[in-house]
This record gives sequence, C-alpha cells and structure tokens, in this order.
Amino acid sequence: MSFTTTIADSLQEGFFMFWETLWALVLGFTLSGAVQSFVSRAEMQKAMGDHKPRTIVRTSLLGAASSSCSYAASALAKSLFQRGADFTASMVFMFASTNLVLELGIILWLLMGWQFAVAEFVGGTIMIVLFVLLAPRIFPAPELEAARTRLDASRDGGTGHEGHEGHGDTGTDAAQQALPFRQRLRSKGGWADAAGYTVSDLTMLRRELVIGYVVAGLIAVAVPASVFSTVFLSGHGVLTDLENVVVGPFIAFISCVCSIGNVPLAAALYEGGISFGGTVAFIFADLIALPLVVIYGTFYGRKLAVRLFLSFWLVMSTAGLVTDLLFRAVGIGFPHRRAEIAMTRFEWNYTMFLNIVFLGVAAVVYWAYRNRERLGGGGGYAKDPVCGMQVETANPGATSRHDGHTVYFCSDRCRTRFDKDPGKFETCAVVALTAGSGSERRAAPEATDPVCGMTVDPVTAAAHATYAGQDFSFCSTGCHDTFVADPLAHLTEVRDPVCGMTVEVAHPGATTTVDGTRYVLCSQGCADAFVADPARYLPDSGPIVRAATR
Repeated sequence: MSFTTTIADSLQEGFFMFWETLWALVLGFTLSGAVQSFVSRAEMQKAMGDHKPRTIVRTSLLGAASSSCSYAASALAKSLFQRGADFTASMVFMFASTNLVLELGIILWLLMGWQFAVAEFVGGTIMIVLFVLLAPRIFPAPELEAARTRLDASRDGGTGHEGHEGHGDTGTDAAQQALPFRQRLRSKGGWADAAGYTVSDLTMLRRELVIGYVVAGLIAVAVPASVFSTVFLSGHGVLTDLENVVVGPFIAFISCVCSIGNVPLAAALYEGGISFGGTVAFIFADLIALPLVVIYGTFYGRKLAVRLFLSFWLVMSTAGLVTDLLFRAVGIGFPHRRAEIAMTRFEWNYTMFLNIVFLGVAAVVYWAYRNRERLGGGGGYAKDPVCGMQVETANPGATSRHDGHTVYFCSDRCRTRFDKDPGKFETCAVVALTAGSGSERRAAPEATDPVCGMTVDPVTAAAHATYAGQDFSFCSTGCHDTFVADPLAHLTEVRDPVCGMTVEVAHPGATTTVDGTRYVLCSQGCADAFVADPARYLPDSGPIVRAATR
C-alpha cells in the first residue's frame, strides 16, 4: 500500500467515523447547551459544600448535566473550589462533567457497542466512589487550605487578571434564575443563550474532534497488528488485565487528546487489541492528558498536582479493571472487534436519516445563536477569543485587560495564550459603564429592581447601587433609596463578599455590620476576614455606592 493510498484510506475511515456519530454530536451538544443555560453556577456551588454521600450524588448529577471539555471542566472545578466548594466534590464534578455525559455515551454506543456506553456510567460511578474514599487520605485539609489561599492570592494580588471572578450572578442571569424553572424554559433569551453554548462548545472542541477522528483513522488503517501486540499484553490472564488498564491511561497522558475526541482513538485501540478494561481506563483518562497535568500544577502547586495525577491514574485504572471483571461476573459479553469501525460508504439507513434531521436542528441552533441578541439572549456572556467558548462574564475562568477592555476566558490556559500574542486573537470583551461610577459592569439587556420587582434596562435605569460586589438597577430614586437603607430586606440571596459564594439571607453562616450596613456571609471565617479589612473585599470606597441618578 502506497503512502498516498494509506493517507487517503485513513482520512476516509476517519470521516465515516465522524459521519456515523454526527447526529449524536449535534444532539449531545444541544442538550448540554440547554443545561448550561438554565442551571446557574450559583446553584451548583451551593450543592457542593462537603463530600457526604448525598452531596457527591448531587454533584455527580450536576457534573453530568453540565457537560464540558476537559480544560473548561478543570477551570470550573478550580473556580468552585476557590469560592468555597469542597475539594473532593469539586474533583468529582470534574470527573462527571467529562465522563458521565450523554453525548459520550451515545458516541461510544455507535462506534464501539452498547457495552462501552454502559461501562461509561458503571465505571464512572466506580471511579467517583474510589476517589471519594481515597481523597481524604492523600489530600490533607491544611494542604487544601494552602491551595485555596494560593488561588486567592493569584486572584487578588499577583497579576490583576482575576479581579472579576466571584461576583456572583447579576443582571439578566440573576433575573432569569429567580424565575420558576418552567418559566425559564419558555424564555426565548434562555434558548438563545443555550444555542450560544452549543455553538461555542463545538467551536472549542473542534481541534480535539478533528485530531481524534484523523488519528483514529490512521491507527485503524496504518498501524499493523504487531505494534498492538507489542504494546499490549494478550493471553496472560490477570497480568494482561493489569498491564492493559495501566498502559491505557498512559497512552491518554502522552496523546494529549481529551474530551470526546478520545472516543475514536479508543475505538481504534480496541480494534487493535487492547482489553475491554484497558479501553475503559483510556476513555476515563482524558483528565490526565499532559497539558492538563501542567494546568493542575499552576492551579494547586506542583506537589498537589503530582498527587492528583497519580490518584487519578490509580482510580481510572482500577475503575477500568473492576468494570471489566464485573461485566464478566454478570455475563455481559464484550463487543466483537470489528473489521471496520464504521462503514466507509454512504447508505440510506437510520444514520443517514438522523444526520439529515439533526443537520436541520443544527441549522436552527446556529440561527438562534446568530440572532441571540434579537431574541433577548447574549446578555452577560462573552466569547473566549482563544477557544471560542461562551463564558459568563460574572464567573469567568480567567480575565485579562487589553486596550482598556476586559477580556474573558474559559481557563487560565486560554488567557496565557492570549497574553503571549493578543493580536493573534479577536477580542470579544463584553463591558459597559455603570452610570455615575465609571466602573465596569457586564452588559445585560434587562435587570430586576430588587425593591418593586420591575424589569429595567441597566443602561437607562433611574439609579444604581452596589452591594457586596453586586450591581443593582432601579426603576426610580425611591426604590434606590429604599434599597440603600436596608439591602438585605429586599434580597433572598446575596454574594458573600469574601469568597463569592451565594448565601441565603434567611440562613447565613454568619452576619456582621460594617459602617451601619448589614452583611451575610457563608461562615464565621469569612465574617472575620471581612471585618478585619472590608475595603479589600468591596469594589468601591464604601459598603454601598449611591450611584448618581438620572
């Protein structure tokens, strides 16, 4: 076989793997975008205060619902931990949001068989249980507090890039999240934002998807069976099982392909001879790809990052092995190793029909994305100029300043790439000026007056006031003055000015009064820190900014 023929056959194999799974990609990313739009970051954060069984189950479900790429998942887990979420729960959220997701299960079923789709959820659950049992023994509380302090220092002191994190949900998002869930689902703006998440997630993962399918095609066509027999033991019983589940994650580590892009690679590896358990371990190991391990070091320090890497590898390999043995014990047969992973020709079958239908769905989603502002969406979001992900401007993974504007990113990795060469990327900052204060506030088409409940335009509002780092818009000076006299009387939830957590006004962890203004905080530790230095945690010179009225 000539070199040209090999390349052509490999690309053809990769394309038809993509064609086989196209409808599932559209369905999965569309559902994921809807969940991200309608489930707020604050709701997730409130559910992750410890690592008790009930909390872990809730966290796993939230993670599975908020499907995201590995880089974005690591940044979100970092942000949740930094703002007060339990470390173990934050890592479980990261596991679930990359491994227990619908689109991954569908792609596994189509390319590799229903057994792998079931193994994703069974093995993922095993992996989470193992990590929850292991984490308290290898991550001491003092080291975790030191890691949280490190993150706080990088936000508050070192670079000036993180100053906009942790400001809670304001503007449109706060108004949306205050509505009943069914009413949120009927919002055109909410669905437009869901379309934005769908398009940006596909844009963000385009590199992983292309690399995954192309490399999988090359492996399926060009790599001889002798290579697989050299790398993966076979015919040695338990030794084969152990070697495969250890080597599988190592291949994921050096391949640097993560998220859903590693499924075509897994299909090629399984066709080549790696065991069922080794393939499952490889699929789980997208969170230990080399670039992500480097990111863990940046977030938590080198020592903690090494422990994370080794503990992840251990639970991923163990979960793959246990899943393999469990399937054998209950009599579930492993999928046959296919002569070809996908048919390399077009046929009029259910795949063709579903792809046509979901290409139509994709067209509608893209139209909603392009017209999101007209539909009432887009407020409070920015596009990461590096990867294209849609980012909440109130809860970014990182921020930077460029030409006098704030630029928002999904993660520190994207910010670092931007800062090295800003001219290479399109700047998509979403900023507006707060009337009378000159400070930055994210753009939003509407907000809710917390006193009377009226919907107002933040740009043309009669007055503004800032409380605990949140900006509030008012329909009149009367509502403004009533709010300023006692903000907590008109709020059910409010941001903790120290850690950024959302606190229920009726059930705070601690309360305090500064300069005659009452504040609620998540814990006594945050209250003590706030009383010691209020100016550090308030964005303006005083507890409440009485903005100039119109």
